[in-house]
Amino acid sequence: MTYRELRERAAGIAATLQRRTPPGGPPLTGVFAYRSPTAFAGVLATLFRGHGYVPLNPTFPPERTRMMLQRSGCRAVIVDSQSEEQLDAVLEAIDEELLLILPEKTQVEGLQRRWAKHRIAGLKDLERPMAWDIEPACPDSIAYLLFTSGSTGTPKGVMVAHRNVLHFVDVMVHRYGITEQDRFSQTFDMTFDLSAFDMFVAWERGACVCCPSQKTLINPGRFMQERRLTVWFSVPSVGVFMKRLGMLKPDMYPTLRWSLFCGEPLPVEVAQAWAEAAPRSVLENLYGPTELTIACTLYRWDSQKSPSECENGLVPIGEPYPAMGVLVVNRDLQQVRPGEEGELLVTGPQLTMGYWQDAAKTANAFVVPPSKNKIYYRTGDRVRKPRADGPLVYLGRLDHQVKIHGHRVELGEIEAHLRQEARVESAVALAWPLTPSGAGGIVAFLGETRLDAEAIRDKLRTKLPAYAVPRQIHLLPELPLNPNGKVDRKALLKILEAMA
Repeated sequence: MTYRELRERAAGIAATLQRRTPPGGPPLTGVFAYRSPTAFAGVLATLFRGHGYVPLNPTFPPERTRMMLQRSGCRAVIVDSQSEEQLDAVLEAIDEELLLILPEKTQVEGLQRRWAKHRIAGLKDLERPMAWDIEPACPDSIAYLLFTSGSTGTPKGVMVAHRNVLHFVDVMVHRYGITEQDRFSQTFDMTFDLSAFDMFVAWERGACVCCPSQKTLINPGRFMQERRLTVWFSVPSVGVFMKRLGMLKPDMYPTLRWSLFCGEPLPVEVAQAWAEAAPRSVLENLYGPTELTIACTLYRWDSQKSPSECENGLVPIGEPYPAMGVLVVNRDLQQVRPGEEGELLVTGPQLTMGYWQDAAKTANAFVVPPSKNKIYYRTGDRVRKPRADGPLVYLGRLDHQVKIHGHRVELGEIEAHLRQEARVESAVALAWPLTPSGAGGIVAFLGETRLDAEAIRDKLRTKLPAYAVPRQIHLLPELPLNPNGKVDRKALLKILEAMA
C-alpha cells in the first residue's frame, strides 16, 4: 500500500468520524483491528480526527475488550473483518449509542438491524477523503490511551500525549538515520505500545512497514530474509525462540542495519548469537514502561566490552534518552551511591500524564522525590546505579524480590543460574507456595523437555543457599507467552495452582 492510498483511506474514515460520531464522550476513538490495512488506516484516521486512539485486540477475551471500551468512553469504533466476529459479544450490555465503522464491509444492512441502537457505516457509507476537515492537535492531548495489566486485575489506562510520542519519535529517527529506503518489521499488536515505534518512526520518514501475519511469524527468520528488512524490533523472547530453532547462524541476515529489543530482559547469549547472525547491524537493548512512552533508556551492544558489563546474564539497559533524567533510589526515595542498587525513577518529556480516571493510582506512581521539584515515575524495577561512565544494569522487579523463611531472595539471580546450568535462554523462578510472610520455597520452569531436572538442581545447590534452590523444576515444551510476546508468569502460577 502506498502512502497516498493509506492517506486516502484514513482521510475518508476521519471525515466519517467527524460527521457521524454520536455527541458526547471524550476525544477518543477505538480501533478494533488486528494486523490489517484497517488497523493502520484506523490509527491515522483517529489522529486525523483530532482524537486519541484506543487499541482493542480481537485476540483478547470479549469481556476485556468491552471493559476497555466502556472505561475509555469511546463513542466510535473502527472495526476490521477479523474483529467483526466478536462484535456481538463485545456490544452486549453496552447502552451508549456508538458509531461502528467497518471499512471492509460493503453490505451493513443486516448489521444495522441486529445492532439497531448503534450507527453502522460500511465501505459505501464512508465520506470522501476531501470531506475531511483538518483538526489541529494540542501537544498535551491524548495521542493514544493504552490499557495495561493492573495488580488488582483491572487494566490501567495510560494516557500518552502527543508531546510524549513526538519526543520519542524524533530521538529514534535521528539516532537511527531512518530513510525511505528502510524496511521495518511490525511484530507487535497495537495493544502493545512498542507498535508505535514501527508505525510512527517509519511513517516519519516514509519507510516501509512490513506487517507479518501470525502464521508468518512462526518463522521470523524467513520473514526477515524474504522482506529484506533493515530494521528489526521485537521482544527478546523472539530471539530466544530463533536461537533454539537454529535461526541465528552466522551472517543469516545481511540486510539488517538495526536490531532492537525491548519489553523484557535481553539474555547475553541471545545478544551474542544475534550479533553474529546480523553482522552488519547494530544491536541495541531498549528499556521503558508504557508510562514513559515506549522506551526511555538504551544500550548499544559491543561484542568486546559488553559481556563484562552484563549482570545475571542480562544485557544492561544503558543510558537515558536525551532530555530524560533518571534516579536510583532507596525505599525513602533518596538517591543511592554509585554502585548500589535501588528502584529506578525516570522523568522528562516522555513522562506520560498518568492513569485514565484514576487519580489515586497516578499519585502513587508519579511522585516528586525529596529535594526534587519534578515529577518522576516509579518504575518498580531494580537497577544498579553505575559507577563513573558505566551503564545502568537491570536486576529485576521489586515485586520479584521475595522472602523465603525470612531470607531475602532475588528471583532474577535464581533465573540467571538456571539459564547458565541448563544452558537455555529462558527460565522462570516463582515463589511458591505463597505464605503470609512471603513464600515456602521456589519452583522453576524451563522451556525445554530434554533436560535432567534433578541434575540441574544438584548444580544449583553448589551456587545458591539451600532456601533459594528450587524445590521443583518443571520442564515444558515452551514457556507460555502473553499477547505481547513476554513470558506469562501468571499463566505459570495458574499451572502451580492447578497442581496444588
